[in-house]
Amino acid sequence: MLDEVEGWLRRRSWSAADRPLRTLCAAKEAAGAAGTISVVLPALDEESTVGGIVSVIRRELMERVPLVDELVVLDSGSGDRTAEVAAAAGARVVHRDAILPRVPSVPGKGEVLWRSLLVTSGEIVCFVDADLREFSADFVSGIVGPLLTDPDLQLVKAMYDRPLETEGAVVPAGGGRVTELVARPLLNLHWPQLAGFVQPLGGEYAARRSLLERLHFPTGYGVELGLLVDALGEAGLDALAQVDVGVRHHRHQDGQALGRMAATIYRTALERLVRTGRLKGEDDLVRPLLTQFSRTAAERPGQGGGFAPHTHAVPALERPPMTSVPEYRARRAA
Repeated sequence: MLDEVEGWLRRRSWSAADRPLRTLCAAKEAAGAAGTISVVLPALDEESTVGGIVSVIRRELMERVPLVDELVVLDSGSGDRTAEVAAAAGARVVHRDAILPRVPSVPGKGEVLWRSLLVTSGEIVCFVDADLREFSADFVSGIVGPLLTDPDLQLVKAMYDRPLETEGAVVPAGGGRVTELVARPLLNLHWPQLAGFVQPLGGEYAARRSLLERLHFPTGYGVELGLLVDALGEAGLDALAQVDVGVRHHRHQDGQALGRMAATIYRTALERLVRTGRLKGEDDLVRPLLTQFSRTAAERPGQGGGFAPHTHAVPALERPPMTSVPEYRARRAA
């Protein structure tokens, strides 16, 4: 297995600089309809960053060169000016609840990624998180590039350095704590073919619509791990690749939020182990709740405070492959 991973790393890992924009534009033109590209930004309360990302993509990849055909911000119920800022910067903004209204929406990143397939038309779909700072167009061109130049590829993930930036301090490789503590051990132990992915939970990746529409979408933070594992089963390791796009700067979550993310990702992995018959029923294996604690204030001066429990459900809802949704099939047929 180690030889297989190392061989894959040599064949399927590149830098964004390996494919200049002129090469990608020529490949896109040659591909015709198969080379149409939709960029989707899932966004929840990202007014401080979403406009900058949209502006860079429009300027560098739509106006200077005709690489991206469609730029959509999927608003996941923001309470700030995310939608207004994104629209002013040049994106088409669609609210999550306006898509497939017969199916009530639930909170979660995976939910909006799944619904985005119904409001985009590109044969290549590129997802980019909306909280990135110091954004570079390489995050898009780098990961769509291999799909334009190699018809055998189905999904490409970005890889990058991910510094931890908190209160003025920078730990160069301190980001990605859930990746290192949860996702990477799970993949290495249960799906060792995927051990070569540098950022398996990264939110920047591009895939062919023909693959995405056949996959289940976990509705929450487990979506990246779920899609990667399912893409391996559906398309095989050699249809997957990764591209180095430099450094990723973004907002970091607090420890308790990371704990909830970790539990969701672990449950997503368990669901796939059960589905493939590698474990018995999930209900026998997990308590689908996560209890965390916060310190409480003392009731009287001089007394120490206690700890208050807070219990959260660990979501397991998954959306079915989009090809099973009648509205999607009708839209594609039209």
